[in-house]
Amino acid sequence: MMMNTTLLFLNAIGPEMILVFFAILLLFGGKKIPELMRGIGKGIREFNTAKGSLEKELKDGMKEEEQREKDARELRELREREARREREESFITRDND
Repeated sequence: MMMNTTLLFLNAIGPEMILVFFAILLLFGGKKIPELMRGIGKGIREFNTAKGSLEKELKDGMKEEEQREKDARELRELREREARREREESFITRDND
C-alpha cells in the first residue's frame, strides 16, 4: 500500500519536479532553502500588491474618464438648452418690436 502511495505521489509531481527539488537541495543546501522560500514568498506578495495597486489605478482612471464624459455630455446639453432659450428669447423679442 505504501508503494502505491509513493508511486501516486511521483506520478502527481512528475520526475522532472523531483530532479528540480534535488538540484535546489544541492545548490542551496538544507539550511538555505527556508530562506529561499521566504524570499520567493515575499516576492510573490510584493507582486500581488503591485498588481492590486495597478488594477485599482486602472479602475479609478476608467471611472474618472467615465465621469469626464458624463460631465462633458451634461455641459453640452446645458449649452444646447441655453442656446435654444436664447433663440426663443430673441424670436419673442423680435416679434414684440
